[in-house]
Amino acid sequence: MKKRIILSVVAVGIFFTTVSFKNDFFEIAKQIEIFTTLFKELNMNYVDETNPAELMDTAIKSMLTELDPYTKFYNEQDVETARIRNSGEYTGIGASVKTRDDKITIIEPHKGYPADNAGLKAGDEIIKIGDIVLSDFDSDAGELLKGSPGSEVQVTYLRQGKQETTTLERGKIDVEAVPYYKLLEDNTGYIVLSKFNAKASTQVIDALKTLKADGADKIILDLRGNPGGLLSEAINVTNIFIPKGELVTTTKSVIKKYNRTYVTKNEPVDTEIPLVVLIDGRSASASEIVSGGLQDYDRAVIVGARSFGKGLVQRPKQLTYGTQLKVTISRYYTPSGRCIQALDYWNRDEDGNAVRTKSAEYNEFKTKAGRSVFDGGGVLPDVQLETSKFSGVTSALVQDEAIFNFATNYYYTHKLESPEDFKFTSSDFSEFKEFLKTTNFKYTTQTEKELKETLEIAVKEEFDDDVQNNYNNFLASIQQAKTKAIDDKKPEIERLITDEIIKRYFYKEGLYDYYVINNPEIEEAKNILNSTNRYSKILK
Repeated sequence: MKKRIILSVVAVGIFFTTVSFKNDFFEIAKQIEIFTTLFKELNMNYVDETNPAELMDTAIKSMLTELDPYTKFYNEQDVETARIRNSGEYTGIGASVKTRDDKITIIEPHKGYPADNAGLKAGDEIIKIGDIVLSDFDSDAGELLKGSPGSEVQVTYLRQGKQETTTLERGKIDVEAVPYYKLLEDNTGYIVLSKFNAKASTQVIDALKTLKADGADKIILDLRGNPGGLLSEAINVTNIFIPKGELVTTTKSVIKKYNRTYVTKNEPVDTEIPLVVLIDGRSASASEIVSGGLQDYDRAVIVGARSFGKGLVQRPKQLTYGTQLKVTISRYYTPSGRCIQALDYWNRDEDGNAVRTKSAEYNEFKTKAGRSVFDGGGVLPDVQLETSKFSGVTSALVQDEAIFNFATNYYYTHKLESPEDFKFTSSDFSEFKEFLKTTNFKYTTQTEKELKETLEIAVKEEFDDDVQNNYNNFLASIQQAKTKAIDDKKPEIERLITDEIIKRYFYKEGLYDYYVINNPEIEEAKNILNSTNRYSKILK
């Protein structure tokens, strides 16, 4: 009798699953048919000539914006770019650039590579490549800079309003995962891991072994600004410091085949050496798997500011004609069970923006030693520093490129002989605030957004006459607070300005040389590592 009941339940489960699958399949087929007929009629009957490829590209990418920013469609060109980025090698000009509608801005030329050799500087705006004026070019202008090694291309650019021309010789570019490491004066090894490409774990191991051979007896691993990369390399980097067979991360999805556990597979390099990991608001994804895992095992002290909070995993799916879909398939969890995803893309606000998890909604978890850690908002450091944080006003300054543009102007109006000579003074900060006035820098706070919503509700309820006067007073108070916020957040703003200015004169290498002498996060890390009692107390 019991067996018959169980079989009945199973049969019912199969029936509903089958019906659900058929309903989904029918709905998908129906919508594809609607879209196909619409696309055909549009291209055949529109008043002007259409470009089917561009229309489809726009349609697909617009559809994906309804999901999360990591689920993306890659055309053939994008697929190749992604492959190059993960491999760590490509042919190009050797510079970080930002492409806009009518120009390409040089963000950072890399020392000794084609862009640098041709004399291009950060802030230069390329407006013409060869005979092609970028304002007349409809496709991705960045592709015009690519070509075979040794081939040349002439570029016309604007520098401080003046038009200039130079010739670039394209070359092979090696993207280092570890661009810098050094033994500091107190036998502390300092390693910068800037990205998780295919070279990440190998280069960290090489740097660690070299530093230990030179006398390092404690390590600082710098993950600040590291946006992530390959999940496999995040596992391998964590494995450097924890034993074989330990859980690093778990992925969970509504699709069972994507539910996986990832454990360390290799013998570690060193499970005992004291370790501090530096993170900030731009440390994301793989950086959070490493820092969160080492924190959960009490293997490292985490220093800096709360990380970005990307707890989603993507996987590439091959499509037809060499295209690809990178789709979010699961969420990942640290060994203690935390999902550090900060933004909820599936429950958006009235403006369609993803909602950030509030601190009151965080759940508590325990590290191996019983320390409290929390989910929902990135990895929270064991030791937080103001200089590492990204407040609302600081993020707005970065997004508005105010700091970048100020550093560009500074470079052309100030002389600097060496990183050691630089000191960002109160006078420099005043100069920065005056510069902001010329750029009409503005940003909207969350308070302003919610206040505006309150007024709109008051209008609907016909209370606006009573509320309007108080609303204006509130806005005036907020404007005063926003002006004051620039001064209140001086430490974090000053650090970002310093970074940009140093890179202008001495490249990324010079910035790291400056860091090891002047950076407050590195100084705090050294203080922790040089105090055995403090290091142990934080972890236990």
